[in-house]
Amino acid sequence: MISTNDLTQVSGMTVYGSDGAKIGRAGQVYVDDESGQPEWVTVNTGLFGTKETFVPLRTAELSDNGLTVGYSKDHVKDAPSVDPDGGHLDEAEEQRLYDYYQLGGGTQTTNEVAGGQGFEGERGTVGHDTSGPTTDDAMTRSEEQLQVGTQARETGRARLRKYVTTEEQTVTVPVTREEVKVEREPITEANRGEAMAGPDISEEEHEVILHEEQPVVAKQAVPVERVRLGKEQVTEQETVTEQVRQEHIEADGPGVSGDGRN
Repeated sequence: MISTNDLTQVSGMTVYGSDGAKIGRAGQVYVDDESGQPEWVTVNTGLFGTKETFVPLRTAELSDNGLTVGYSKDHVKDAPSVDPDGGHLDEAEEQRLYDYYQLGGGTQTTNEVAGGQGFEGERGTVGHDTSGPTTDDAMTRSEEQLQVGTQARETGRARLRKYVTTEEQTVTVPVTREEVKVEREPITEANRGEAMAGPDISEEEHEVILHEEQPVVAKQAVPVERVRLGKEQVTEQETVTEQVRQEHIEADGPGVSGDGRN
């Protein structure tokens, strides 16, 4: 149950339904005129949080995560639209709410906004969102930053191919041949016996076999070198240009110091 000691914490908290669904952001807390106990809290619901819906605080529970009320999100969103004048609920408006939420009995008193005095900053949250539900007491400025890296991709393939060509090669080789040479020698005492060994007068033939060298060609495959493909890395600088977006926040209005920009 919410007590008067919790009033400063409720405003601006996230409101959850009994089904655990997020309903919206808590606005003003209304207290009973006679007892001073918190009775109602307004919740910003609808598109962009423009609708302000009243929710009973009798069964609500406060935690670090937010304010949990005893009704589902759909039930709260369909509550009667009440726009109190002067920060008070009249009897007819409050009775409509009692009937809708099926709260026993009724009320003969009007409720007034709790903590209506002083600046809003004294209750915790300064300002509220005008473009949607109030989600925070500040605005976040973001910008895009370039995250540049490298990625390997295939640019081509190199191959080694071996093929055969034929060419003429001339080599000079010395060759030797035999030629006939007629040798004559006079008859002497040393060879007379051989000279007189045959008949005195006769016919006779004598022959000698001649030889010569001829070039002989043979081929042999001989390894002369080893060839392989290798890779080396070459690093160079490449400039990357890309557009990035930045958010800028500027403040205007009375009391804004400086240019209010960043």
